[in-house]
Parts: sequence; C-alpha cells; structure tokens
Amino acid sequence: MGFANSIKFLQKIKFASRMFSTQVKEKKIKISSDISVNIVESGQGKKSILCMPGALGSAWTDFKPQIELLPKLLPDYKIIAWDPPGYGKSIPPQKQFGLDFFNKDAEYAHQLMLELGSPNYSILGWSDGGITAIILAGTNTKAVEKLVIWGANAFINEEDVKLYEAIRDVKKWSPRMREPMEKIYGVDGFPKLWSDWVDIMTLIYKEKKGNICMEEVEKISCPTLIVHGKKDPMISPEHVPYLKEKITNCSYYEFPEGKHNIHLRYAEQFNKLVSEFIKR
Repeated sequence: MGFANSIKFLQKIKFASRMFSTQVKEKKIKISSDISVNIVESGQGKKSILCMPGALGSAWTDFKPQIELLPKLLPDYKIIAWDPPGYGKSIPPQKQFGLDFFNKDAEYAHQLMLELGSPNYSILGWSDGGITAIILAGTNTKAVEKLVIWGANAFINEEDVKLYEAIRDVKKWSPRMREPMEKIYGVDGFPKLWSDWVDIMTLIYKEKKGNICMEEVEKISCPTLIVHGKKDPMISPEHVPYLKEKITNCSYYEFPEGKHNIHLRYAEQFNKLVSEFIKR
C-alpha cells in the first residue's frame, strides 16, 4: 500500500506539473506581412486581458507577477502580455520611433487581439503601455471592455522633457534597473535605443506641442481604473488630474508610498485591486 500510495502521489505531482507547464505559453504571432510579435499567455479563461509594457519593456520584464498570479484571481480570463514590435523578443523589426509610434503600437496591439480571436478585451497599460492603451481604447471603443492605466500621460510638458533628459545616461541608473534591459538589448544596444526614445519624446514636445493622445483620451467610453503611485517620479503632477477629468467613466486608486512600478512593488495588492475592478 505504501508503494502504491507513493506511485499515486508521484502521478499527482506529474499531473500538477503538466497543468502548471501548460498554464504559461510563449509564442510568436504574425500580425502583418513583415511583423511577428512575441506574446506570453497564462490562464484558461475565454475572456482576454492584454498587458501593455512600458518604454522598451517586455512581457516578462514588466508583467511577471500579473502573468503568474492574475489567472488565479480571474479564472474566466486569459492573460496576454506582449512585446511590442521592436521591443523584447519582437525583434526584428528594429524599433521605429516616429511621431506616431504610439498610434502604430495601438494598431498593432488591436491586430494582435484579432489574430488571437479576441475582438473584445480589457487592457492593463503601464507607462508607455498606458499611453498606447489610451489610444487603443479611444479609437476602438467597441473592442475595449475595461481599461486600467498607471504611470501614463496624454501629453508631454516642459517638466517631463527635463525629466527624460535627466535619465538619458543609463550609466547613471542602478544596476537593478539597467541590467534587465542590457540582457535584452545588449550593453551597447540598450543606451542607443533608450537615447532614441528620449529623442522622440522631446520631438513630440517640440513638433506636436506635447500632444500624444489628448483627443483619444476624451473618446474613451469603457469603465476605466486609474491607479497612481503618489511618489511617482516619472510623470509630472498634472497628468493624473488631467486623466481623471477627461475620462468620464473612471475610478481612481492611489498608493500613498507608491512610485512608478506599483504593479511590481505592490503586486499582491495591485492584482487584487485590478481583479476586483475587472469582475465588476
């Protein structure tokens, strides 16, 4: 009986292992004739949530706690995190930072969801991914069911430009912040790509008077949750009040001690907050 029970126990472990291994899948999806994007999927639900990373970010660098933990809180949903074209494992192509690169990423993201057979979906958007999410929700109002954004802004002001310039030199970053990006883009490639990002944000400020998505933000109709780290050093103070004013159907939650990466620093609390909002 002891041996038989041991065999059954091992079989249960193997079964659980197989279940866990199928819980997270990583693959490439072709979204156009010349672009394929890398995605990470977790969960078994029929509904979908798209996670959109920040500048130069990827599914794993920016959304690991959500990929691994949200399926348990949202069993009816599949969590999909992507590497936008030119970021992470979605290379080639090389990232093209034009004045409309946020809009193009929004188009690519929507096309991805169509390719996955999910024409209706919710979005979690952080930082640059939050900007892309605003554009996507504002231009595809029938597709986006719910929206969660944090660390995002609809425009760039002079204070933002000074902030970007202050963090241009990645050699001044802490190893904890710099090394994950160096692993993806290389020690030489990362500083160049980051400097290109700073350049385009500055150009948007100069050429478009800072307007990134001020029209789209007013067109959002889906229920929206704005989450904010009160001590976020990456966006100037006026951005959150602006979003709260312009998005009519929105609620707000603040992490008093939170900074820019609240979904990573306070992952358990953040995931619970998001799951409760999505299930409403």
